[in-house]
Amino acid sequence: MHISDGILSAPVLAAGFVGTAALAYLTMRNMDMDDVPKISVITAVFFIASLIHVPIGPSSIHLILNGLVGVVLGWRAFPAIMLGIILQTILFGHGGVTVIGVNTLMLGGGALIAYIVWQQRHRFSFKNKDILFGGLAGGVATISSGIILAIALLTTGEEFVVTAGLALGAHVPVMILEAIVTGFCVAFILKAKPDLLAGQIVQKRTTSPVNATADS
Repeated sequence: MHISDGILSAPVLAAGFVGTAALAYLTMRNMDMDDVPKISVITAVFFIASLIHVPIGPSSIHLILNGLVGVVLGWRAFPAIMLGIILQTILFGHGGVTVIGVNTLMLGGGALIAYIVWQQRHRFSFKNKDILFGGLAGGVATISSGIILAIALLTTGEEFVVTAGLALGAHVPVMILEAIVTGFCVAFILKAKPDLLAGQIVQKRTTSPVNATADS
């Protein structure tokens, strides 16, 4: 999901850079250096996932995983995706230099929305809510990015109205796939290392005074 050079108008490109700069500033403030290794690993996962294309008929699809990035990194998902997109542009020519701002706003914005959806799990108390909201976050991230993509095309010119509709519709099956993959990833992380997830409230074991006396 990358827009290429030469498609969008200059005002849309400029708005993309301004929006990306503003969100990068807000989401990178007070960053703890201890979070850098975690951000680096998740950035690498996002970077590699988009390079693995699965052929389907005359076209192909690939995972985006910006929802998973949001579920794991929270607000830090935006700078992580920004770095991934810059590297993809420089190393592999995905998208283009002039659309780095719009592409980051599209995928990073989807990740931030995914994090907001993910945090809603704290409002509920049913079983497997984390997996369900993880899946929802993955799906919402994809369709949100598709909507931003469609808006970018629509604001460029009326000739892109049909293209915007087709692009948005093409994201529906990807949204379902992303929801399933993100849900499975959340289930795995919950078993392996639950505190890796953003906003996770780790339940601390408490020892009752009776048990403490017995143990002593």
